[in-house]
Amino acid sequence: MDPENLLTSQEAADRLGISRQSLHNLTSNDPDFPEPEKRFGRTPLWSPEALDAWRERHPARKKRGS
Repeated sequence: MDPENLLTSQEAADRLGISRQSLHNLTSNDPDFPEPEKRFGRTPLWSPEALDAWRERHPARKKRGS
């Protein structure tokens, strides 16, 4: 896997439309959430394809009033 194609926490959160805190919560508490592909030091890096596959299985909730 090419590290240049991997996403940082902020990029992963942005791709999923969630906050970095929500991303952290998913990583810690959701067994179905993809594990980071690698770590660069302490920085977890995710595969865009794994995040997209997870999002497809777990569609975003609609906001109230939408």
